[in-house]
Formats: sequence, C-alpha cells, structure tokens
Amino acid sequence: MRWTLKPKPEPQQIEQLAKALKVDGLVAQLLVQRGITTYEEAKKFFRPELTDLHDPFLMKDMDLAVARIEKAIAAGENILIYGDYDVDGTTSVALVSSYLLTYYPNVATYIPDRYDEGYGVSYKGIDFAHDNGFSLIIALDCGIKAIDKVDYAKEKGIDFIICDHHRPGSQLPNAIAILDAKRDDCSYPYDELCGCGVGFKLIQALGSRRGETIDDLVYYLDLVATAIGADIVPITGENRILAFYGLKVINEQPRIGFKAIINQIKKKELTITDVVFVIAPRINAAGRMKHGQHAVNLLVAEHLDAAEKFAKEIEQFNFDRKNLDQEITAEALAQITENGEEKRFTSVVFKDTWHKGVIGIVASRLIETFYRPTLVFTKSGDRLAASARSVKGFDVYNALQECADCIEQFGGHKYAAGLTLLPEQYLPFKEKFEKVVTETIAPHLLTPEILVDATIPLNDITPKLLRIIQQFAPFGPGNMTPVFMAEGLCDTGYAKGVGEDGKHLKCRVIQNSNVSSSTVERSINAIGFGLGDKLPAVQNGRNFSAVFSIEENEWNGNVSLQLKLKDIKE
Repeated sequence: MRWTLKPKPEPQQIEQLAKALKVDGLVAQLLVQRGITTYEEAKKFFRPELTDLHDPFLMKDMDLAVARIEKAIAAGENILIYGDYDVDGTTSVALVSSYLLTYYPNVATYIPDRYDEGYGVSYKGIDFAHDNGFSLIIALDCGIKAIDKVDYAKEKGIDFIICDHHRPGSQLPNAIAILDAKRDDCSYPYDELCGCGVGFKLIQALGSRRGETIDDLVYYLDLVATAIGADIVPITGENRILAFYGLKVINEQPRIGFKAIINQIKKKELTITDVVFVIAPRINAAGRMKHGQHAVNLLVAEHLDAAEKFAKEIEQFNFDRKNLDQEITAEALAQITENGEEKRFTSVVFKDTWHKGVIGIVASRLIETFYRPTLVFTKSGDRLAASARSVKGFDVYNALQECADCIEQFGGHKYAAGLTLLPEQYLPFKEKFEKVVTETIAPHLLTPEILVDATIPLNDITPKLLRIIQQFAPFGPGNMTPVFMAEGLCDTGYAKGVGEDGKHLKCRVIQNSNVSSSTVERSINAIGFGLGDKLPAVQNGRNFSAVFSIEENEWNGNVSLQLKLKDIKE
C-alpha cells in the first residue's frame, strides 16, 4: 500500500476556521481539506437543508419533460417507466412510478432482462410498449446513447424522455427531452447526480407545478440515498443533502420494502455503509440472479406481508449470488496464474459458462488480488459480454474508447463500464487493451493508495473527536471517513490473529512518549480486518506505524474507542 499524506492547508486558513467554529485545529484542518473554509460552508456541511436543493428547472430540457408528461396525463396516455436492472435503475423506476401513481393511474414499469435484453433501452422493451399501447417512455439511468432505439420508438409513435447521468456520446438521441447534467449544453449547477437523483429532480419539477413543496417529497429520498450509495457517486453538494435526508427516512420512516429487509438483517440504525453493503447487494441480487422487476416489486410494496415475501425471495437470490461470486472468482484467479499473467498491466479473463449477473462483482474481487484495470467476460447469446472495473486514478472508459475498433458497444464511467464484442474480437481486444493501459497508466497507480488526512498522537483520540467526526457523515467519494496516521506505536503484549485462520489482527497499542503529546501512556484497542499476516510486525515489542480510522466498539454493553487499522509498517 502507498501511504499518501494529504497536503496540510495553510496554517492561517486552519486558524481562521477553528476560531470561527470554536473547534480545535485538527477538526478545522479536516474541514479545509474537504473544501470547507467559512462558517457558512461549515453550517451547510453539518446541517444540510432541503431548501438548498437546486431548482430542477435549471436542468436543460426539464420544462420540455414536464410539459410532455402533463400533456400525456391530460390526454389519458399510457406511460411506461423504464429503467436499468441495477440498484440505481430499479430505485429510479420505483421512485418515478410510485410518485406518478399517486395521482395518475395509467402508469406501468419495465425493467429489461439482463440476459435476454442486456443493459439499457432494448428493442424488445419498445416492442412491449407498442404492443400494449404506451405512447410515452420515461427512461431512467439509461438511454443517453440509445440513438437507434429512440428512432425505432419514434417510428412506432412512441416518445422518449431520457433521465440519465452517464456521459453522452458525440450525438444525442432524438428524444422529446434529455435530462443529463453531463450534457455539454447543460448548465445545471451539480453534475454528479445518480440516475435516481435525476428521477427525483423530475418529480420535484412535476410536484412544483402541482403546488407541492420539497417537504411533500421527502418520503422518496430513501430510494435516492440507496442509489447514491450503491452507484458510488460523490457525496458532495446536492448528493450530500439527498443522502443525509434519505438516511433519516430509512432509519425513521422506512418504506415497507426497506422495513422488510431491515427486519431480516435485524440492524437498528443504518449508515450509508450499511446501505452500500447490506441493502444495495440485496436489491441488486434480483437483477443479477432472476429479474430486476422483483426489486421494483419489493420497493413499491404497500403491505408488509407481501414485502416480506419479496424480501425473502431476494434474500435467497443474494445467497445464491454470494456462492456464485466466490466460485467464479476462484476460477478467474486460477486462470490468471495458470496463463502466467500475474505481471501484466491488466486482467482480462473469460469463460463462457460464467454467470453474467456476477461478473462485475468478480472484476472487483480480482482487483483486490491483482490491483490493475480488469475485465471479466462471459458468453451472452452470440456475443461476449464483459464488466470492466478500474483502479483509482485510471479512466477505464477512455481506455475502452481507444479499443473501439475491437468492441461492438460499450458504456459506463471512469471506474466501471460494460461492453459487448464478437467472439473473434476477444483476443485482439485483450492484447489491444493491455497495450493501451501499459502505455497510458502511471506505474504508481498499480499500487493501492491510502490517502491520510493527518498525523495524530494517540492522546488526541478522544470520544469528543469521534463525536465530531461522526457528524461528517454520510461518508463517500468526496467526503471519505477521515484516515489518520500514528507513528512510534507498540503493542502491549496482547496482539493476536482472530477470525478464521487468524485472518484479522487484534492488538492494543501504546505510543512512545517521545512521539506522544503527553507523558501519560495511553493504550487503545485496534482491529485490522484482513491484516492477520502483519502479526509478526507488531509482536515482541516492535515499533510500527499505522494508518486507521477511529470508530466505536460495542461489546457486552460497553462502548469504547477503537482504531480500525487499514495498514501497518514496521
């Protein structure tokens, strides 16, 4: 691991903010590092307000989208809410459809089949709309590149409104309205919304025409917060407000579908981390293992007994997904080592029987072992389909663009993408992708980096500091949990490996008095998940440095401070 200490801001800046907020220098430093330099900015950060959400009509084409929906409602048209099969897509569909159904009945939902139709807008979905009398499709979390499909729909008398957050290509589809803040010609003040966030802006605009205020729409923010966490978009600006209030809804007044999941996992208060690692994988499992419509059914359920039935079903999907994911990861790792590809700059693996629903997860797992841009391919009809994942700092989307002559179609983000190609293109693509990455990636990006906010003496780690840090939540890209470094640490003699095969490291540390700011020797518990192999480095009184976050540990009703170790070095 590379430890990179963030540059310390100007002392004067830290001092001014510390004085304005009446906090110590460390807290002020953490805030300045997050771009917060004034009392007013800090107030917005610690006390997000729904009234600070932007006017939805600042988004290009919002007026056109609202006018077309109002026209459809006035004429009694059938509206189809169409979304991708992942968390962002299914929450978007649940949000927009359930909102419209509160005052207009002619609304139905459509999630494409991952295996039969693939990602995004499909011809089959348009045919479904045509055969069932739908004249307007609202596409969520997809559609920005569906040029041919939107033209095909137009030929059948079907209009499209596209709500997307992916990068547009050089040409835009011929839709009635395209809501995407990443459009070059869109001046909306915040361009990091997820698909469900764009869906929320649409209902905010529709609601404003019906005399509703933002307070009338808070109910829907649990879906938005879930999508923000699952889609790994920055939790800054507008996303921070939406995630903050969405988490409150999840914990205080969850919709029936969330209540059914929470009842199963038996957890009291959920953080954004729980949403990412507990709720999102379950919602995702429906589209991975069966069909995304199962997730929508759960999210729009109005009766607990029905929701619990859907949740139980989804729990089984998630269990099956975990088993498959472990099995395929093992096979993919074996393929890399058997082919002698450990030293390459990329991991590109393929097996025609791998389950398409888990290849994205497997790509992420491979990066945990071989830290480099990764693609996992499987067979999909007469094509090969892949999920791509990247390492921090490297734009895999741009790399795929350089390989466009070997690809049928692709789409996605800087760190995650999907693509399809013909079987005979696989080997040429694999070599071209390796060449492109080798020539463009900075070598240091192939070593995982830990960004460290500040160096801290153990004596400065107090319950008060943790209470303030907890108010920085919700955490995520753009506002990660603060990470600290401490030097001159020494185990008090209790270090041991814990968990299966001693996989994790548990110890209790003190700091040399010449490093610490006090002569009082303070000890604190520490846990390092997956760091069991570091045990020899902390035994027998050895000195070491550590990077960690600070957390609470609850055991037998006792709550104490604990260091959550990320890495240690002798």
